[in-house]
Amino acid sequence: MILGDIMDYQAKIKELTEKINQANYEYHTLDKPTMSDYDYDRMLRELIALEEKYPAYKLPDSPTQKVGGIILERFEKVTHQTPMMSLSNVFNESELLAFDRRIAQVIDSYSYISELKIDGLAVNLRYISGKFVQAATRGNGTVGEDITENARTIKSLPLILTEKIDVEVRGEIYMPHKSFNRVNEERLTHNESLFANPRNAAAGTMRQLDTSIVAKRHLDMFCYTLVHAERYVSNQEEALKYLKHLGFKVNPYFHKHTTVQSLIEDIAHYDDLRKTLPYDTDGVVIKINEFNLHEKIGYTAKAPKWATAYKFSPEQAQTKLKDITFQIGRTGVITPVAELEPVFLSGSTISRATLHNEDYITTKDIRIGDIVNIHKAGEIIPEVIGPVLDKRTNQKPFVMIDECPVCHAALLRKEGESDYLCTNPECPGKHMNRLIHFASRVAMDIDTLGEKVVETFHELGFLNSISDIYRLKNHVEELVTIPGFGQKKIEKLVAAIEQSKQQTLDRLIFGLGIKHVGAKVAKILVQNYGSMDDVKAASFDELVNIPEIGEMIATSIITFFSDRNNQKLIDELRAFGLNFSYDKQSTINHAFNGKTFVLTGKLKQFTRTEAAEIIEKLGGKVSESVSNKTDYVLAGSDAGSKLTKAETLGVTILDEATFLREVHGKN
Repeated sequence: MILGDIMDYQAKIKELTEKINQANYEYHTLDKPTMSDYDYDRMLRELIALEEKYPAYKLPDSPTQKVGGIILERFEKVTHQTPMMSLSNVFNESELLAFDRRIAQVIDSYSYISELKIDGLAVNLRYISGKFVQAATRGNGTVGEDITENARTIKSLPLILTEKIDVEVRGEIYMPHKSFNRVNEERLTHNESLFANPRNAAAGTMRQLDTSIVAKRHLDMFCYTLVHAERYVSNQEEALKYLKHLGFKVNPYFHKHTTVQSLIEDIAHYDDLRKTLPYDTDGVVIKINEFNLHEKIGYTAKAPKWATAYKFSPEQAQTKLKDITFQIGRTGVITPVAELEPVFLSGSTISRATLHNEDYITTKDIRIGDIVNIHKAGEIIPEVIGPVLDKRTNQKPFVMIDECPVCHAALLRKEGESDYLCTNPECPGKHMNRLIHFASRVAMDIDTLGEKVVETFHELGFLNSISDIYRLKNHVEELVTIPGFGQKKIEKLVAAIEQSKQQTLDRLIFGLGIKHVGAKVAKILVQNYGSMDDVKAASFDELVNIPEIGEMIATSIITFFSDRNNQKLIDELRAFGLNFSYDKQSTINHAFNGKTFVLTGKLKQFTRTEAAEIIEKLGGKVSESVSNKTDYVLAGSDAGSKLTKAETLGVTILDEATFLREVHGKN
């Protein structure tokens, strides 16, 4: 390769770096995209390839650093040269006026600057000669954690400033709603717990040790001040404009005010505005605009006296408390839930809210039939604040239940604790295993209703019993507002639930989770009885006379169908239209009809369960052990003792290819 070629590649790397950085700046900082996604991706791939081939020419501000890929061992501690102080809070107009009076006692003439308070993770950025060198969390205000490599992945963070200055900048890292929903959808797919809100998601993401994961979550940030800003400009308004000039992303919603009344009016505007923004904001930061007044106004030990945060009130609504129901968690804790007249709040229709525990209800004197105030502040489940007493009529005081809502066992409240617990160690309500098993692929095969989804819906009060699965379609409007879901995902889930009603009776019986009744026994039951009603009515003597059903299994079946809760469940599932009969015509005339199979080894083209289903549909039976009654052994790779025994007994052995030919009736 000649020198000219190398210089051409170096120039190309520089050109691509500049073009992609400019596109990033226009898209993520100015919110004015000028390059298509296709062109951006094409250029980025070309730059990555060139940098891998010629690493010596990779530039310090290369946009490929935004992709991540570094695995960190841990986060180093960083001592802030200038402490990151917190802010005092005000919660209403009178407190804000009191703040203003305190300022007026110290100085005569001043102005305010108002800025949206972003609900995210505070960060300190350090630049030397205009080059990004470090990012650190706030920590305790004096010592934070080094998150430099994770911060590099944020596309709106400039790696090189427009001026070659040494500077520290403060900002807020946040997760936009679009990214938050996408991350939770992915976590659902992988059966991971959901992030409760975007702030938690942003904080959790920045503590990832794999920077490529951080990059994929598409965090963003706004910068709002410079450390020792008075060295560069004279007031906060100029500081925000200077930050934008340096290349930082600055929130566009900031205003200067010369009177406190103007400030109050602006806060009301912000309160309305926050409902339309694509990110979370929980208030307005208010600062004295002029830097030369800050020292005169002074500081407390933790916060500046010249600034405060006006915290938005949680959105509230009034509605009727129709009933108080109870749900049981995995640990057996009984939680009262408010069943409400549907009301629109914080962008969604609410019909259910938490009541926490007995003490919460009695202390606030909340009664069924009350008109109540509810709010939703950063939580998935809204909360009942309390009753509207001047609208109360003749409602009766609340009385806590004394038995489990699921198994009817006695409840226990330990001394010094607020929660009631179910005393039955076998209570099905304590564990969601029954729900999870029912919806699983081997039972009713309800697509998208996996373990984490079941847990989420259970915690929100939507799933407490198997029959609740078939009531989810009545809550679509509420379900689509849960983070990580959405209209399409919920529609897919509802369709899968409806489709599950057509599952075969043996899958339904297996899904009910009857002790000792596995898939094979469930199949034997329906083959012998033909309907749910006949299985339910079977006597102990009849059951034990069926081959492969002994006394233990028979006792378990009788016990299950004798339980009043299970009888109620069966009636509910019948009403929902589930399949309660067995189609004996599914057994067709085939060479496998009446033959007994044993499966062993690892199959390539299907699982053992799938192979067993094929055999059973063709009239065969599947056994666990090889004996003189075994007709065929289907052997995959790594087959062990069962294959050896079959060879000893002279049982016909099929490999997968031969099995498939036999299935299709081909020699």
